[in-house]
Amino acid sequence: PVPLLRPAPVPQVAPERELSVVWYGHASTLVEVEGHRVLIDPVWSDRCSPSASFGPRRLHEPPVRLDELPPVDAILISHDHYDHLDMATVGELTRRQSAPFLVPLGVGAHLDRWGVPEDRIVELDWSQCHRVGGLEITATAAQHFSGRGLRRDGTLWSSWVIAGAHRRVFYTGDSGYFDGYAEIGAEHGPFDVTLMQIGAYDRAWAGIHMFPEEAVAAHLDLRGELLLPVHWATFNLALHDWAEPVDRLWAEAKARDVRIAVPRPGERVVVDDPPPVDGWWQAVA
Repeated sequence: PVPLLRPAPVPQVAPERELSVVWYGHASTLVEVEGHRVLIDPVWSDRCSPSASFGPRRLHEPPVRLDELPPVDAILISHDHYDHLDMATVGELTRRQSAPFLVPLGVGAHLDRWGVPEDRIVELDWSQCHRVGGLEITATAAQHFSGRGLRRDGTLWSSWVIAGAHRRVFYTGDSGYFDGYAEIGAEHGPFDVTLMQIGAYDRAWAGIHMFPEEAVAAHLDLRGELLLPVHWATFNLALHDWAEPVDRLWAEAKARDVRIAVPRPGERVVVDDPPPVDGWWQAVA
C-alpha cells in the first residue's frame, strides 16, 4: 500500500512569508502561501473516469476527506480530463467551500452544468490573471489537449502561476516539454517551488506528457528552487511501473544538482525546511 500521512496542522499564526505544499496524490495539491490557500486539480473519486464502475482506479485512498479540508481561497483547474476535473469532487466543493473556481477558457461550461454558481467561475486565457486576496494567479501556456467523452479540444488547458507579495509557485498541469517553460521562467520566475508533472509518459505521447528527465529540465528553465513532483502514484495511466517516474526523477535531479521533495500523500512540505526525500516509494515498490 502507498503510505498516507495526515497533513500536519498549520500554525494559527503562520510566518508572513511561509510557503507550504500538501500533495494529496496524483495532481491534487494544496498550496499555502502567505496566509492564503489554493487547491489545485482536486480529484477525490475512486476512479478518474465517466463511469463509477470502469476506468483507472485509485492506488490509495485520499489522505483526508473533502469535509476535512480547510477553507480555501481559490480552486484551480488545469484542464478538463477526468483525472484533473472530477464532477463529484466539484459538487462537494461547491457545497462545502465558497472559493471561486479558476479555469481555462471553456471549462466553465462544465461547472455551470454541474451547478457551480456563475459568480464563482473565473475563466482565463493564457497570460490573463485574477487577484484573490493578496495573490495574483495567472494562466500560462502548456502543451497538451483537452476533452471529455468523444469531444476533443473544445476547451483550453493551462499551467498556473501563483504569486504572492514575496513567494511564487508554478504548476505545470499536464504538458509535454516545450520552449514555453523558459519564457514563463523569464516572465514570472524565479519560483520558490515548482509542481511538476512526472508520470503517465510514453514515447507514443511524448508531446503531451513529460518524461521525468524533462521535468527536471523544465524546472531549470522555469528558474525553480524546489521541485515537487505530482501526477504519479495514484492512478495507473501508462505502461510504466507506478514508482518508476520518481526513481528516474531522483536520479536526474541528483545529477543536475536540483533540490527536490518527494512527500508521501498527505505530507505537508514547508518549502524552506529540509525537503523530505527518504526513498519511501522504493520500500513499497
